[in-house]
Amino acid sequence: MSKLLHIAAEEIQNPLVPPIPELVIGLLAFVIVFGFLAKKLLPNINKVLEQRRESIEGGIEKAEAAQTEAQSVLEQYKAQLAEARHEAARLRQEAQEQGATLIAEMRAEGQRQREEIIAAGHAQIAADRKAAASVLRQDVGKLATDLAGKLVGESLEDHARQSRVIDRFLDDLDQKAEAAR
Repeated sequence: MSKLLHIAAEEIQNPLVPPIPELVIGLLAFVIVFGFLAKKLLPNINKVLEQRRESIEGGIEKAEAAQTEAQSVLEQYKAQLAEARHEAARLRQEAQEQGATLIAEMRAEGQRQREEIIAAGHAQIAADRKAAASVLRQDVGKLATDLAGKLVGESLEDHARQSRVIDRFLDDLDQKAEAAR
């Protein structure tokens, strides 16, 4: 028996070789846990991994679609910006043309007003000249009558005669002045 005890003691003391009943129980427990994990946990893990893969692929597709849409929107904005610049240039050109037309109209209006002012000035000068000629004619006539009366020695008070003599004298002077021109 001592040999059996010794062999049994040797078996217990070898930590690398477990006893067979423990090995069977450990193997049985491993199969049960593995089976449970394979039946319950593995499908859930696969399902979560599949959802992640789909969400990642969907996210990539959405990002590509968003990028494509952003690119098309950018192109639309660039087209609108180019159109707005073209419209601004057209409006600027129209404004310049309208400004040039307005300036031409204002110049024409200014020219017309200037001509009216000049014509009114000429008319005023002509009226003033006539008035001055009339006053001068009366003054010259009075002076001539006074001088003639002093020379003759008698008064030339007859107004009608005086006016005829003065008018005739001044008309002769006007005719001589016009002939000299």
